[in-house]
Amino acid sequence: MCDLLAHPERTAILSEKPRFSWIVPLTLPGDLQTAYQIRVYRANSKAPLWDSGKAASDQSVAVPFLGSSLPAGESYTWEVRTWNKAGSASGWSEKQSFRTASPRTPPSLSEPLLHTVARYPLVQETRTPSRVLPLQPGSVFLDWGKAAFAALTLTLSGGSAGDETVTVHIGEAVDASGQHVNRKPGGSVRYHKAELTLQPGIHDYVVPLREADKRRMPPEIGAVMPFRYVEIEGLHAPLIARDAHQVAAYYPFDDRAARFMSSDQTLNEVWALCHHTIKATTFCGLYVDGDRERLPYEADAYINQLGHYACDREFTLARYTHEFLIRQPTWPTEWFLQSVLLAWHDYLYTGDPTSMGAFYTDIAAKTLKALARAGGLISTTEPLVPEAIRQELYHSPKTRRIEDIVDWPPVERDGYEMLPINTVVNAFHYAALERMSRIAGVLGKREEAASFADQAAKVKQAINTKLFDPKTGLYIDGEGSAHSSLHANFFPLALGVVPDERRAAVAKFVVGKGMACSVYGAQFLLEGLYEAGQGNEALALMTAKHDRGWYHMIHEVGTTIALEAWDAKYKPNLDWNHAWGAAPANIIPRYLMGIEPLEAGFRRVRIRPQPGSLRHAEMLLPTIRGPIRMTLDNSPSSILMEVRLPANMTADIWLPIAGSNAVSVMMNGKAQKGKRVENFFIVESVGGGSHRLEYRRK
Repeated sequence: MCDLLAHPERTAILSEKPRFSWIVPLTLPGDLQTAYQIRVYRANSKAPLWDSGKAASDQSVAVPFLGSSLPAGESYTWEVRTWNKAGSASGWSEKQSFRTASPRTPPSLSEPLLHTVARYPLVQETRTPSRVLPLQPGSVFLDWGKAAFAALTLTLSGGSAGDETVTVHIGEAVDASGQHVNRKPGGSVRYHKAELTLQPGIHDYVVPLREADKRRMPPEIGAVMPFRYVEIEGLHAPLIARDAHQVAAYYPFDDRAARFMSSDQTLNEVWALCHHTIKATTFCGLYVDGDRERLPYEADAYINQLGHYACDREFTLARYTHEFLIRQPTWPTEWFLQSVLLAWHDYLYTGDPTSMGAFYTDIAAKTLKALARAGGLISTTEPLVPEAIRQELYHSPKTRRIEDIVDWPPVERDGYEMLPINTVVNAFHYAALERMSRIAGVLGKREEAASFADQAAKVKQAINTKLFDPKTGLYIDGEGSAHSSLHANFFPLALGVVPDERRAAVAKFVVGKGMACSVYGAQFLLEGLYEAGQGNEALALMTAKHDRGWYHMIHEVGTTIALEAWDAKYKPNLDWNHAWGAAPANIIPRYLMGIEPLEAGFRRVRIRPQPGSLRHAEMLLPTIRGPIRMTLDNSPSSILMEVRLPANMTADIWLPIAGSNAVSVMMNGKAQKGKRVENFFIVESVGGGSHRLEYRRK
């Protein structure tokens, strides 16, 4: 990769001093890179422009170019070789081409931001329908199997008169018969009717869409709308599958980069829904909230970012979107705070500090530390956010004033009492301060790291004293409240606010409430349950068959992209294409399978599965260092885990051993001396290669 681009030849990098990343070849069990050598060439030149020489280092991600700045508008190639732990050199990699961007003109009004990362152009995929159903004479119904943001092209035959018309109905939903496009789907579910005047003979037609369907789309792509079904009336000749094309637009995406399969068919369907959602909703080249607004929002971007990392070895779209939002933020209080979480996860998954270094001051302002009262807690209502602070946040007076949101729509707040000192807001404030401390530390800002850490500790203590009811053992909605909502408890649980001695009681309350939150809240509800060791309960929520679950979206609503809300009865204007409804895309790999980076760029990883009642699961997870493959077989009498790690990565593997007293764990046929923590047996510092861990419960 060059500046996180696996295919830099498709665009132009923005940096004069790029960073290089590569996958280290696995040549020995537990292999580690001990040195590397990079050569950079001008295009068509045989002599290196820059040669790093043999650098004794295990760094294989975000390695900086240390030569003279590369002039803009020129083409280059680079190659790398590595030395393994035995000191043997690899061959040189294939050369990768890249070019530097031409000198940039002043930012335009439509996109007024500077970025540290380039974007790929959008791509288009032409798909024929999976089902063609003739109806009455002259009519046909088409089904593509999955919805996509796309244009529609048709090859039709017109009579000699040249004035015949056909009517085309395009939509996301069908009526009760399942054989007609729903003309009145309600809410923001899409339906469009178009008329085509046919010319004599056989011709190709692009079905005209609304002018609004061009929003945020580059001219070379044009208008797209989300649809799965098409119905055509007034045909004068039979239509077959190859005559109709859904021309889907999306950001370059590798469908094979990630895979999940398990013994639970519902969970498999949920994963497939969320995986497709992540791909389909990249159609703008920027994470947006769906079709209705087509606007980027920080909370949507955070869930989208985590899901995208789990589905593809692709990092540029998440970074580009976050950098866009830094200077063009939205209005909810928690969304500003989530900007810090976006920045931290960008670094954690890429190992590249470029973005958080370039925007450090802006990201620090998003902690809302400037609003802190004497006790550390913040409020955006008493008083309102001062103008000077709003300017630091780039909050425009033309937008809605900064307001606490907790959950959206408001009906999903479980009766939350909105007070000036808000528990959910301050839980996010704590998390933002804690992550900001880490960011400052990585960038060598020691005093600021210590200051943010001290403030985070102060906020955590204040929440645990002022916003906690010792009589009930639960967190209240805000200062002065007597009400303990689901949200006031699962957000602190997910965001690290709840001390160990309180986790069991809070988790029990959260479990008892079920899915009393929105699809957005579900991200943090599931995180909170897994953080509290409630994996079986979290699995039950992901596979539930009531109307607050993904099964309902798939089988009862009929969508193939995640919904904005659980159902229209909870949000009448919902749309059918919201990536913030796809939390399982990241929850399954991060928590159920338990694969998370401990050190930036997956230098060190923790694998801590919580399969619950799941009997079998397998995962292929892309990382910047290469794919992690994992299989888990879980029975009442034994557990077997097979893991394949790429080179230059080490893992701490936590084998779930709940219900066992005496434990004998075997890895690759040898008994292990690990340590036991709660319901896990931990084998530390496992290196690259294939490993088989197993034990039998006694």
